[in-house]
Amino acid sequence: MHHFSYQNSSLHCEGVDLNAVADAVGTPCYVYSSATFRHHAQVIARAFEGQDCLIAYSVKANGNLAILSTLAREGCGADVVSGGEMQRALKAGIPASRIVFSGVGKTAPEMDLALSHGIHQFNVESAGELRLLSAVASALGKTAPIALRVNPDVAAGGHPNISTGKKGDKFGIPWSQAEALYAEAATLPGIAVVGVDVHIGSQIGDLVPMRAAFEKIVGLTGRLRAAGHSISRIDVGGGLGIPYKAGDAPAPPSAYAGMIAEVMAGLGVQVILEPGRVIAGNAGVMLATVLYEKPAPDRTFLILDAGMNDLMRPALYDAHHDILPVEEAAADAPTAAYDVVGPICESTDKFAVARQLPAVAPGDRLAFMSAGAYGAVLSSAYNARPLVPEVLVHGDRFDIVRRRPTFDEMVELEQVPDWLTRTA
Repeated sequence: MHHFSYQNSSLHCEGVDLNAVADAVGTPCYVYSSATFRHHAQVIARAFEGQDCLIAYSVKANGNLAILSTLAREGCGADVVSGGEMQRALKAGIPASRIVFSGVGKTAPEMDLALSHGIHQFNVESAGELRLLSAVASALGKTAPIALRVNPDVAAGGHPNISTGKKGDKFGIPWSQAEALYAEAATLPGIAVVGVDVHIGSQIGDLVPMRAAFEKIVGLTGRLRAAGHSISRIDVGGGLGIPYKAGDAPAPPSAYAGMIAEVMAGLGVQVILEPGRVIAGNAGVMLATVLYEKPAPDRTFLILDAGMNDLMRPALYDAHHDILPVEEAAADAPTAAYDVVGPICESTDKFAVARQLPAVAPGDRLAFMSAGAYGAVLSSAYNARPLVPEVLVHGDRFDIVRRRPTFDEMVELEQVPDWLTRTA
């Protein structure tokens, strides 16, 4: 669910008219509902009541400090994949004891930072990373609590670019090598084996592949314990899907929690969750303004002021976002088929092909729904376009939580060498 609805024929976020936001900050921009973020975090927490569970929100889904602060107040921890994400989580008030560090490319300085703060767990993804972490921890006189992320070779369906649990994916330890690497980990200084980690993909609506992966992990846990490892945690990753369009019916958190309770029954482990999209996805929209309608022999292009640099998901994953007019169309309003595109000089800069929309005109505003996850965080300044603002709504007020940079701010890290500026 979400807190976006038409009120008095204008699309609102909670009690705020999105036209008022667009008037104040311009378009394109992102608008988030704090009530939706809180609601989704609470739904997951309720679903896992009675289980020993750490909800470590996946910062990569939406790492705005205001969003992280909102979720910190709900008791969420954080799953991070870089030193920068970890510092964001800490700055937002998430304690290090509730942070897990995932990702395939951790550097020694990032390990040092995480060890110095005393994070909850490292999810280790390769033998090389394990050995480097041992060296860094030993040099600091610290012990790194680790889980190895194992690749169970389970296909989760969906777009191949968001699959992470099949043989051939770059993530995790190959299933056939996992137990040998656990044996090595037990011998390394500065390393404490505490758990097992698995994550098979994103936008997963069917619990069957998740259950298959988790059952394999439970079997592995039994073998590891028999070999003398103290496995007290299982990190099941994230990946639970959301409805992006009518007809989508992903499994709800209650069913997900029930399945995990069944699979983990009797193990006596802490379950670590890494939800991201399921909390953030439907909590945000991107607003854009129509620039031009461009007829072509076989189609009509609708050119917006937002581009793939602002919302990358359609270009990156062929992802669908519902597109709604900010001013509600009459029930009998005519519709037209549009190729909805942006101003970027790339053929992949398109949001939808032959999408049926109420007829619109230059100056009309559109809302891209379900853009709260992997929207602003994937944005860039390609074509020298400034990063778009982010706005957080709370009831009947809104605040700019990331402003649009000026041109001078965009180029302030650059300089022309003096040999190019000297006159002969």
